[in-house]
Amino acid sequence: MGKNKNKKKVLVTGAAGFIGSHLVEILVAAGYEVRAMVRYTARQEVGALRFVEKEIMRSVEIVQGDIKSYDAVARAMEGVGLVFHLGALISIPYSYVSPEDTIATNILGTLNVLRAAQAAGVDRVVHTSTSETYGTAQYVPMDEKHPLQGQSPYSASKIGADKLAESFFRSFGLPVVTLRPFNSFGPRQSTRAVIPTIITQYLRGKELHLGNLTPTRDYTYVRDTAAAFLKAADAPSEVLGREINIGSNREISIGDIVGLVGKILGKKMEVVQDSSRLRPEASEVDRLYSDSFLASELLGWKSTISFEDGLRQMIDWISDHLCFYRSEGYDQ
Repeated sequence: MGKNKNKKKVLVTGAAGFIGSHLVEILVAAGYEVRAMVRYTARQEVGALRFVEKEIMRSVEIVQGDIKSYDAVARAMEGVGLVFHLGALISIPYSYVSPEDTIATNILGTLNVLRAAQAAGVDRVVHTSTSETYGTAQYVPMDEKHPLQGQSPYSASKIGADKLAESFFRSFGLPVVTLRPFNSFGPRQSTRAVIPTIITQYLRGKELHLGNLTPTRDYTYVRDTAAAFLKAADAPSEVLGREINIGSNREISIGDIVGLVGKILGKKMEVVQDSSRLRPEASEVDRLYSDSFLASELLGWKSTISFEDGLRQMIDWISDHLCFYRSEGYDQ
């Protein structure tokens, strides 16, 4: 058991990311002492945390390191009672060109987090999965019994990470619960994702360069997603060892999002298919649609912000921060 463990002191890996930055805000507001682990850069960059209010960030301890290093993870976990593991390489296109980096970060990094948590005797690890582990829907809505399919190196790496979490629960009794968010969206999201790509191109008044418009996704506003992590930390012990979907129980196609953004902005623009944005045919996930019954039953969680309201908030935020978005190119 770790020494001087503080149950209100938490470690967030991947804190510089889109969801991670919102989770840091929610944790501070809930009275937790937050240690935020971000990947080291020479410029000491903190990613999406730069958009968090300075007053909040004054109470956040930033630790730079790489989750691929066990020593770095173990140092970051000293004195911590609760771990939120969000650190990962999440780009599917990048996983095609660099599967080694994706696997090392997502599988070895998760192994390091689990080992360090075991050694430190933390009270709970909330591990982050992804709906991409399911691949394209074999039935809908998709519950936690849906088969796993490695349709990209990224999804395969996350399947491996999830199974490691399961194995540490079964083998060593590590108190870990796995949340499986479907697609999150909201302020601070980069144009690696399709919704900010659509919004940014609309706002710049150019053609929309997109990939396949027919796939459907189940979108959850990011603050709702982050709230699920807090719920998972406080939930009864029956959640341990479980995998729990986090979704809105609604699907919408990329093409319909294009139309909805255009309606909100009062614009109509031509869509040009960009081959660089297309996945290999057998890798394309055509449909994701969550059954989030377990999240409701075990966590007392459900999404509260509608897709349309969240989209309006996202459009407003990107409009105010358009200088942070590239005008050309494709963010992987």
